[in-house]
Amino acid sequence: MSDTASPLEIRTFTSSGFGENAYLVRCTATGELAAVDPGSQVDELIAALDQSGDRLGAILLTHAHLDHIEGVAALKRHTDAPVWLHPSDRPLYDGAPRQAQMFGMRMDAPPPPDREWRPPETWKLGDCAFEVRHVPGHAPGHVLLYSAAAGVAFVGDVVFRGSIGRTDLPGGDYRELMTSIREQVLSLPDDTVLHPGHGPATTVEQERVGNPFLAPLFGGRFA
Repeated sequence: MSDTASPLEIRTFTSSGFGENAYLVRCTATGELAAVDPGSQVDELIAALDQSGDRLGAILLTHAHLDHIEGVAALKRHTDAPVWLHPSDRPLYDGAPRQAQMFGMRMDAPPPPDREWRPPETWKLGDCAFEVRHVPGHAPGHVLLYSAAAGVAFVGDVVFRGSIGRTDLPGGDYRELMTSIREQVLSLPDDTVLHPGHGPATTVEQERVGNPFLAPLFGGRFA
């Protein structure tokens, strides 16, 4: 977990297959827990949850590509926590078992989402407020979750350390993605820590200055 002085404790679980990052997030003031994007590493996440003895309050999905939702069915069965998804990603979500077949894999069909993201909106985990921002481009219903108090954002596959999300998958759109990054990511404070769906954490400033997909386009203004 991260520094307990923070409003949030964040634990990362990285899958061995797609290298996808799932997160177990705790509000330090209340102890309430949420999981973000549970993928194939869900058994490890469930074991950590059981060891803590705490109840999971929500399953939060940034988007519905296969690697980010492989573990939703198992986590839902284990915890009965409500699943949150943007409605524009429902076709991807419902088609996930077919996505898996394309990779020669099998996955349990995810349960119907319980709640819909309707950004811009505020979602609360205990005393911790998250600003939900719509960031399409990698997927039509992609969202990011930003906690101003903690100075962190869960950005899924919108931006990575030194890279950006793919736009060649169904529903992807390069112009939309760049607009999302410009208006919804680079508009966050420079010291905001970005927790991506793959790879290590980074910051808004680091990507603004050093991301080769963004820096050449910057020229004194947002990419």
